[in-house]
Amino acid sequence: MKNDQPDTLTFKTQHFYAVLVILAFFSGLLIGYVVWGRAPRAIARPSSDPPAEPTPTIRRYDIPTEGFPSIGPADAPITIVEFSDFQCPYCKRWHDQVYKPLMAAYPGKIRFVYRNLPLTQIHPQAMNAAEAALCAGEQNAYWQYHDKLFENANRLNDDLYAILATELGLDVTAFENCMNNDTFLDDIQADMEFAFNLGIQSTPTFFINGLAIVGAQPLAIFQQVIEDELAGKIPK
Repeated sequence: MKNDQPDTLTFKTQHFYAVLVILAFFSGLLIGYVVWGRAPRAIARPSSDPPAEPTPTIRRYDIPTEGFPSIGPADAPITIVEFSDFQCPYCKRWHDQVYKPLMAAYPGKIRFVYRNLPLTQIHPQAMNAAEAALCAGEQNAYWQYHDKLFENANRLNDDLYAILATELGLDVTAFENCMNNDTFLDDIQADMEFAFNLGIQSTPTFFINGLAIVGAQPLAIFQQVIEDELAGKIPK
């Protein structure tokens, strides 16, 4: 896999460029890419005579959030849903570089929801890691465990999960029973099915109030969308 590509499975060919078109329309950011690290390029004009100022197509996806791990106020004006994989290096990069600064920049204004999309064909520990986080969640430690998994993303293995549970002071016996019984396997598989049916084919993929952003985009991209959303600049 090339280093400038997000982790991807070829389940569907649909891409989510709508939010990038929004950015170009409202802030002059001519962004023709959705992968971390690529240089921006202008959006190509069609060969036929186009309107001088084409109207961007805005699509908001309906992404269920109830019942999934979340942090932040339930009535926050901004809801961000991330479809992610604990073994994905681009998900770790986003978590390390963007997640905490983004939450700190908008105190009380973001509800962040995590949904699982373990790409098991290329990340053999992704499913077990997702189960481990949800098992920790049974003991009200989902987000602490979530952070631990990303901190240790380069060394995920079956022995590590109980070690992390011990470090967090969890009931390790209950945690291991949850893991051994595959308590959350069906929930994770339902997340995966929803994502693939929607057309998501790479991690991380985000939805900001239903507006899609694909890839581990930098903090400035998220801030621009959030600022425009809070200011009411993006059509509902």
